[in-house]
Amino acid sequence: MQRRLRFDNRDHRLSTGSHAIPIAAGPARYDGWMSLPLLPVSPGYITRRIQHWRGGAATPHDDCVAEEMPIAMVYNGSPFAVMMASPHDLEDFALGFSLSEGLIDDAAQLQAVSVQPRLEGIELAMTVAAQAHGAHLDPQGGRLLPGRSGCGLCGTRQLENAVRQPPAVHGGRGFRHQALERALADLQPQQPMNLATGAVHAAAWADADGRIALVREDVGRHNALDKLIGALHHAGIAPASGFALVSSRASYEMVTKAASAGITLLAAISAPTALAIELARSAGMTLVGFARPGSHNVYSHPARLLAGNASDEA
Repeated sequence: MQRRLRFDNRDHRLSTGSHAIPIAAGPARYDGWMSLPLLPVSPGYITRRIQHWRGGAATPHDDCVAEEMPIAMVYNGSPFAVMMASPHDLEDFALGFSLSEGLIDDAAQLQAVSVQPRLEGIELAMTVAAQAHGAHLDPQGGRLLPGRSGCGLCGTRQLENAVRQPPAVHGGRGFRHQALERALADLQPQQPMNLATGAVHAAAWADADGRIALVREDVGRHNALDKLIGALHHAGIAPASGFALVSSRASYEMVTKAASAGITLLAAISAPTALAIELARSAGMTLVGFARPGSHNVYSHPARLLAGNASDEA
C-alpha cells in the first residue's frame, strides 16, 4: 500500500501513513521562512502572496507555486545522490529511481522505504537486498553534487558513467496513432500541479487504446518519469502493455530510464536529442517527438505505430 505525505495544519504534523512527525508550526500559507521545510498539502503546491502587475496597475494576488526541495537517496545507510524534486509520490520516486539507475534489478529488491524529514529537506532511507548493487555502494562512487531538477547527470564522477547503454526492449504490441492522439488530448487536464503553477513536468502511462491510467508530476522531467516507473510497478502494470507520454523534451536520460523500465514507446511533447534517437534505435524503442494535436514525428522503430483502427500485435 502506497503511503502519501500529508501536512495536517491542525497540529502541524507531517503524516506518512500511520506515523506522524511533528514539524515547525505554521500556517499552510506563509510569507516568511520557516525553521523546517513545509511540505505542501495534497494539491502539490503552496501559496505565496505576490504583486500582480497588469494594465498599468499593481494588485495583491495569491499565487500558487510549485514546491521544490532536496531529496537524499540513501541505500542501506550509504548516501548515493541528492535530487531536487517535488516532495510528492516519494515511494514511487524511490522505486523508479532505484530501477532506472540500476541500483536494484527488480522491484522486489527494494525491501523498505522510510521517508524522513530533515532540516535541509527529505531523506529517502531505503533498504535493499544484499545482492542489489545499491547494497554495495562505493563511498567514493556516488554522485559528488546534487542532481538538479533539470539535469540527470549532475554529480557523475567519471566520463564512462555519463552515458549508459539502455537494455534492449523486445516485442511489445502495436499502438494506433489515434491512441497517441487520445492520450495527448487527455494529458493536460490530468496535471493538477501544472495547471495551478505552470512549473512542473508530467510523465503519463496510457493503455493500448490511449486511456491514461497513471500520471506523475515533478519539477524535474527525469523525476516525473522515475515516479511513473515506480507507480507502474506499485500498480502491477506491465510497462510494455501501454506507452509513456512526457511533457518535455526526450533527452537521452529519458530514453535510458524508459528502456530500463521495459517501456517500448516513449512520446514527448518536445524534441528529442540526437543521442536520444541513437539510443532508442539501438534499444529497439519507438521514440516519438513533437507530439501535437494532429501531428507527431517518429524517430525510431516506426513499425510499432499502426495506421489501422485496431491495436494489433507488432
